[in-house]
Order: sequence, then C-alpha cells, then structure tokens
Amino acid sequence: MTYFQRLIVNTLTFVSLSVIFPNMIYVRSIWMAIIAAFVLSILNMLVKPVLTILSLPFTLLTFGLFSFIVNAAILKMTSAFVGELNFGFSSFGAAILMAVIMSLVNTIVSERNLDKYNE
Repeated sequence: MTYFQRLIVNTLTFVSLSVIFPNMIYVRSIWMAIIAAFVLSILNMLVKPVLTILSLPFTLLTFGLFSFIVNAAILKMTSAFVGELNFGFSSFGAAILMAVIMSLVNTIVSERNLDKYNE
C-alpha cells in the first residue's frame, strides 16, 4: 500500500470511528482528520521505532500485546500535536481501543491490497 493510500485509510478510519464512538474519539472536521493522519505517519516514522526498541522486553513478555500500548501512545502524541480540541480521545483506554481497531483496519486493507496484486 502506498503512502497516500495509507493516509486516506487512516483519515477515513478516524472519521468513521468518531461517528461510531462519539464519546471516545473527537475529530473536528475532515481536514483535522487529514492533518492527524499526516502527523500520525510522521510519528510512526520517527518516534515509533525508538519506542518499539525501548519496549521490546515488555512486548516479548506479553507476546506482542504491548505493541498496542505503543500504538495508543503514538495516537495520544498525535492528539497532543494536532490539539485536543481538534482531535482527541476521552481516555488512554479509548486510545488503546482505537489502536486495536486501526490495526485491524490497516491489516484488512493491506491484505486486500496484496491479494489484488497476487492474482
């Protein structure tokens, strides 16, 4: 999946999750969702590898489940950079749930994209 496809998928995921879970995630507008997806991609590129390496013992101990905590921390950082009034979560637990859902959505879309090229 290309960078712009992933950006669009994350934007649509933010918007749809804010509609499905209005008490857990807040997105002011579609433009804020685009900005949040862009900031998330930058944080995934720069900060996530460092956090992943630092949390490797916990990730191994929990058989990979700690990676959802790292993803939720990246989502909360995204919220802090974009601004809580523009893009925010009600709690860290909501960020964990959103990280799990976003991981599932990205996995499904990526697998669907791979199947298209294998045929």
